[in-house]
Amino acid sequence: MRIETLADEAAVAQSAAAFIAGEARASVSARGRFVVALSGGRISTPMLRALADLDVPWHEVHVVQVDERIAPLGDSDRNLTQLRESLLAHAPLPAAHVHPMPVDDTDLPAAAERYSAELRSIAGSPPVLDLVHLGLGTDGHTASLVPGDAALDVLDAEVALTEPYQGRRRMTLTFPVVDHARRILWVVTGADKAAMLARLCEGDHSIPAGRVRQDRAFLIADRAAAGRPGSGPTR
Repeated sequence: MRIETLADEAAVAQSAAAFIAGEARASVSARGRFVVALSGGRISTPMLRALADLDVPWHEVHVVQVDERIAPLGDSDRNLTQLRESLLAHAPLPAAHVHPMPVDDTDLPAAAERYSAELRSIAGSPPVLDLVHLGLGTDGHTASLVPGDAALDVLDAEVALTEPYQGRRRMTLTFPVVDHARRILWVVTGADKAAMLARLCEGDHSIPAGRVRQDRAFLIADRAAAGRPGSGPTR
């Protein structure tokens, strides 16, 4: 895994946005489209807002979700709400190329299966996403793959449902679809993430994030999360 440590959250957001834009251009040039899975989280807002202003071939971009809380449409807990406010309101992305997780469906298991089918329809079978953007929780979770949840062991489906976590059930991509991605981008900021970031970099499989394959990954962190002074590439 390649790691870049930058001074602060603002620098991380800009660097991550530039990386996504570069991957989009390269993917469209090579394959005619760019399928990206985006996560929510604190740093995602400035990252996505910066991305909206960059040179991206938007009409060939498809956006899917890494995970989503089971909450009503428009709820502030929804990652889709953040995605719409930070990116979709500012970038000329075709509406048909945005693929929200159907978490407002009354039959959630069927909705998860339907989203799996949607991923296969746009990214092949099994789906090969061009880029998966991930964050890191203070408990070592990533996406909504949280410690102790049965979704950690779902290996025969692209999408799974979790038990309640921090007050909400979730729908999430599973390890197989994350690991099949052409590139994985970790974006991690804040001193509260330092301990788990160290374990992620060590490939500690006792935390969910540590189970994600590392050979296709690029991690961008700020100094606080990296737990070291200075800035610049560390490995």
